[in-house]
Amino acid sequence: MTEQILTEPEVLVPAEPGPGPAPAPAQPKKSRRPLLLGIARWTAAVLVCGGVGAGAAMGITAMERTDVPGLATESDGRWEYPELALPALPEGALRPSSDGNDGEIHHADLRKLLLPAPVGATADPKLNGGWAGTDSYLALLKEKDRGAVKEYLADSALRHVAARAWTTPDGTRTQIHLLRFSSVAYAEAYKDETMGEVAQFGRLPLGVEVSKIDTSVQDVDVPNLSIYAYGEEKPYGPEQTRWAYIQAGDTFAVVTQTRKGGTLTVPFQQTVALQAQLLG
Repeated sequence: MTEQILTEPEVLVPAEPGPGPAPAPAQPKKSRRPLLLGIARWTAAVLVCGGVGAGAAMGITAMERTDVPGLATESDGRWEYPELALPALPEGALRPSSDGNDGEIHHADLRKLLLPAPVGATADPKLNGGWAGTDSYLALLKEKDRGAVKEYLADSALRHVAARAWTTPDGTRTQIHLLRFSSVAYAEAYKDETMGEVAQFGRLPLGVEVSKIDTSVQDVDVPNLSIYAYGEEKPYGPEQTRWAYIQAGDTFAVVTQTRKGGTLTVPFQQTVALQAQLLG
C-alpha cells in the first residue's frame, strides 16, 4: 500500500470489505482505534493545501480484490459507488472530529453527508437526498412505537432530518436517515435510549420481531464515532432486515436494508462503512 496525497476536491474511494466477521463481542462498543481493520484497509492522507474553510479531509485507498485472502477477482458482491467527496465547510469551521471542535458539530450541509446511491440503483423519489420530515424516520418503526419516539425527538431538540433511499437490481432496498441534534449530548442521549430499547426488543424496525447483534461491521473502525448493527433473527417472513446505528457527534444515522429471501452481508458492510466515513 502506498500513501496517496489528494488535492481538492477531497475524494473517498469506496471501501473494500474483508473476508468475514470476527467473533462477536458481548456488547457493541465504541472504538477509537486507527482506521481500519477487517472489512477494508485504508491509508489516511492529510490534505495539506486547500481553499479557505475546506479544512482537512481523509483520503482512502482500498485493497485490490487479489490482496484479500479468500476473495476471487470476480465480483464479490460489492456495489459500485460514485467517487465520494467530503463537502466544503463554511469559512473557519472544523470537521466534527477535529481538535478545537469540542462540540463535535457537523458544520457541513447534512444532505451532502448522505451516501449517494450506487451505480445501477433506482432512487426513491420521496427520499432523494433532501430534507425529510420526522415522519419518514418514524415510518421505519412499528406503529406502536412512533408516538413515543416522536415526542422524544421533539423534546431532544432535533434540528434536521435528511434521507436517501434506493433499490438495487438484486432487490435490496436501502434507506439512510441522518438526524442532527442541537448538541452531541442530545445525540448521545438518543443513541443510549434507542440502544436500551433495542436490547429489550422494545423498539425494532417495522416487521422485525427478534433481533441479534450483526458482527459483520464490527471492524468498521472510524475514530470518534460509534456503530451498532443488528439483523433480523430467523425465522423471518418473506423479507429480512438488517440495520445499523451510527452516532457521530451531533448526528445520529440509521442505515436500514431489507431484501426478499435474506439480506446480503457484503453490501451491508460496504454501505455502513462508507456512511460512517462521511460522518467521521
